Amino acid sequence: MNDAVKPFAITLDPGSSKLNHTGSWRTERPVYVDKLPPCNNQCPAGENIQGWLFEAESGDYEAAWQILMRDNPMPAVMGRVCYHSCETACNRAKLDEAVSIHAVERFLGDYAIEKGLRPAVSADPSGKRVLVIGAGPSGLSAAYHLTRMGHAVTIREAGPMAGGMMRFGIPKYRLPRAVLDAEIARILDMGVTLELNTKVTDIEAAFAEGFDAIFAAVGAHLAKRIDIPAHAAGRILDAVSLLEQVETGAAPALGRRVIVYGGGNTAMDVARSARRLGAEEAMIVYRRSRKEMPAHEFEAREAEDEGVLIHWLRTIKEIDETRFTVEKMLIDAEGRPQPTGEFETLEADTLILALGQDVDTSFLTRVAGVEIAKDGVVGVDARMMTGRAGLFAGGDMVPAERTVTVGIGHGKKAARHIDAWLRGAAYGASERHPLAEFEGLNTWYYDDAPRSVQAELAMVRRQTSFDEVVEGLTEDTALYEARRCLSCGNCFECDNCFGVCPDNAVIKLGPGNRFRIDYDFCKGCGLCAAECPCGAIQMVPEIG
Repeated sequence: MNDAVKPFAITLDPGSSKLNHTGSWRTERPVYVDKLPPCNNQCPAGENIQGWLFEAESGDYEAAWQILMRDNPMPAVMGRVCYHSCETACNRAKLDEAVSIHAVERFLGDYAIEKGLRPAVSADPSGKRVLVIGAGPSGLSAAYHLTRMGHAVTIREAGPMAGGMMRFGIPKYRLPRAVLDAEIARILDMGVTLELNTKVTDIEAAFAEGFDAIFAAVGAHLAKRIDIPAHAAGRILDAVSLLEQVETGAAPALGRRVIVYGGGNTAMDVARSARRLGAEEAMIVYRRSRKEMPAHEFEAREAEDEGVLIHWLRTIKEIDETRFTVEKMLIDAEGRPQPTGEFETLEADTLILALGQDVDTSFLTRVAGVEIAKDGVVGVDARMMTGRAGLFAGGDMVPAERTVTVGIGHGKKAARHIDAWLRGAAYGASERHPLAEFEGLNTWYYDDAPRSVQAELAMVRRQTSFDEVVEGLTEDTALYEARRCLSCGNCFECDNCFGVCPDNAVIKLGPGNRFRIDYDFCKGCGLCAAECPCGAIQMVPEIG
């Protein structure tokens, strides 16, 4: 085709739009923007979820994993045990179903273990030494990030194995130990020193050893107790101790019938574990209703699937050996459980208390400047530093939700502030982009794509073994699931803007470099912004 028959708008003939610089007609101009995806915004570990999904959907799993590892050193673990609030925030959930982010993360973590991938470590040695107290998720995360920043890190762990509540609080059917061990080993292989069976009791003595900073990340291992009148108490255990005994192979015989007292995730885990340990009946007694339970809904549902019976709105009033008197409760207008005066009896050989855990902060009580609240949490400032200069704290020790993901996020945050403090600076987080809202998407551009379903272990094996219950995605399903991402608020180079522009004012900059607008010829018609699938173009008033 010669110029004589080309559309007027794209010729270079005298008098055409290209020579007349039609951009002078504009009252608004399009600009490319980067918005904050809701998944990234929600993640307690601060992962760039959209970033690693972008690489995963092209099949570059190593690149995706490396992006993951900038924020989270344990993706194979987190992909299994995180409660994935990112998926609750996912815009795709308003279209059909949320992207199964945790399943793709698990796939990438397992892929890295299988391939023996290692994270990039580029920082030069700083000459600084940091002590981390506790080898749970927060401590391991801090050690990983501090090592990547060039500092020499030693972890001191009071227990016989690393992992903290990941090992001693999460059963194997949710987190296989081979996976946990592999991700811990990768952190240690970076040069982190781990000292087991080493309880820190004197902070000032640790500083005197030459450590330049200390990060305290002791987990909540102390079980809360409750007074229940007992004429003749039978076997009473606490959930945390029992789970630890299961891990070490020293679990006691529980008998035929077991009652678990509590309504959190630990209660669900210990009841399911009791079934696997041979209990014919495992019952949970909880004083509130299903709506008010602290456990996640899927935890309760999986427990019930495995035969656990949950007695909602019940509280234990009296114990007489194997006979338990429980009172029925009701929820008042303020959402609090109130007694009804109605009683019933249950029979059980063992009572397991799952009423929450506390942190042992006794080693901090003599440290000048450290404040410990009545509920046992340690006071820290915005840098996660206590009142003692150089002493930082995180994870279960500070006010926050007690999950693996929050702990890993605390470790990263603390590492950044510790690094800055050691260098005589202050860490400043970058300014957050505006949130990418569902209303800013052109959802009709996206195909219908049902969410991938993770297969589960056969029920008979679920009830009799600690084999992993939920299976992972295959490479095909992981690729498919990654491609369900809408790339909310960030250009993924679909070429829509390039194709719809009537003035050829959108210039392609090559793969990975996106586009630019030639404002000499852009009329400001807004077609590019209106047709951008992910809401990555914004119309702004013309200035000047």
